[in-house]
Amino acid sequence: PKGKVTDSLRLRPVAQHLADLIGRPVPATADCIGLGTTDAFHRMKPGQLLLLENLRFRVEEEENDPEFAAQLAAYGDVYVNDAFGTAHRAPASTVGVAEILPAYAGLLMEREIRNLSKLLEAPRKPFAAIIGGAKVSDKIKVLESLIERVDKLVIGGGMANTFLVAQDYTVGKSLLERDRVEDAAKIMKTAEKRGVELLLPTDVLVAKEVTRGAEHKVVPVKKIPNSWSAVDVGPDSIEAFKEALADCETVLWNGPLGVFEVPTFGEGTREVARMLADRCDEGASVVVGGGDSVAAIEELGLTSRFTHISTGGGASLEFLEGVELPGISVLQDRKTELVA
Repeated sequence: PKGKVTDSLRLRPVAQHLADLIGRPVPATADCIGLGTTDAFHRMKPGQLLLLENLRFRVEEEENDPEFAAQLAAYGDVYVNDAFGTAHRAPASTVGVAEILPAYAGLLMEREIRNLSKLLEAPRKPFAAIIGGAKVSDKIKVLESLIERVDKLVIGGGMANTFLVAQDYTVGKSLLERDRVEDAAKIMKTAEKRGVELLLPTDVLVAKEVTRGAEHKVVPVKKIPNSWSAVDVGPDSIEAFKEALADCETVLWNGPLGVFEVPTFGEGTREVARMLADRCDEGASVVVGGGDSVAAIEELGLTSRFTHISTGGGASLEFLEGVELPGISVLQDRKTELVA
């Protein structure tokens, strides 16, 4: 909402859903601060809950305004942050309030930090990363970080096209970031230097249009037609990816391998999801992040079989880049005492 009240983004439906889940009332305020909200807060009895209206209706939230943070902090005695998905940002609700109240990580935040830290600090080997999605530019830094840690790197999705062009292939009308071809070439060179097995598609599903019902066919990557777009990895690539991952004890997966939202173009993503679920059953550790990857797993009913499903897209990527996340760092080493 960028600091503006937007009725479609009000939180009453969230309050109602939470109430249904826990079987007790969850009133929602009309604003996150102000007389009405303060009055509702003071009328609360022990054990009652109150959901504040969308904080981003206030421009002070994203600006981490000290006065706004103090108003929010006045509602509580203790601050618990369980929103890992926003830990890479520094708004008032994530950083400002935590600097005022005794501040702690919630159980979900703890699980996220624990599972993602294992990938950086002590992953069981062989360690593989599967990185997909549309753009290389969104993943350059995490690729540079992971190439120093992984034994195998699988690249799919639209971003694979940029790597294929770096190998002097043409990709027709496929999604391509031409200004990132040099970055892709550097990553491939680093992988070779470090002995990392880097896997790119060898065949792809191409379509005349990136829409449902469009004409499509499988072709080798060296024969992508000029007027067609690569929309998924092909069957040979799927088998090669699965074979490479078969002995991996730790896998990080972020991003789909094709245009997953069109069912016909999602077979690569689905096949890898099923294979990774089987690896988890066999004792491997598989961590999945990124909205589309998670959506694929949920659609297939495989969520419970994975080691960890991260709730943070941008946050998990920045964590894996080694960036210090403000929403986490503000919670660390706090010497606080609860006032009885």
